[in-house]
Amino acid sequence: MYAVVKTGGKQYKVTKGDVLDVEKLDVEPGKKIDLDVLLLSDDKKTVTDPKALAKASVSAKVIEHFKDKKVIVFKFKRRKGYRRKQGHRQNLTRIEVTKVSEA
Repeated sequence: MYAVVKTGGKQYKVTKGDVLDVEKLDVEPGKKIDLDVLLLSDDKKTVTDPKALAKASVSAKVIEHFKDKKVIVFKFKRRKGYRRKQGHRQNLTRIEVTKVSEA
């Protein structure tokens, strides 16, 4: 069974035991969280009805908070002498999906 969940403005396809890196959540490491379910499916049927999804749940455990690798943002306009270099490191949270259930 798998589910499509939404967190941090992005959607992820998850199954039990998956480890994901998502945008930073304000939850301490070791705590449990519930994710918003958008779709639930097994091999036989797919559930997209909002009333049925209200009963479904996807739980995850926060493993750690960390920063992603640095991304270089470089702006350049030729023949103008315009160059700008900037770096960015995104704050992320690593979570492990512990439960995917219909009810």
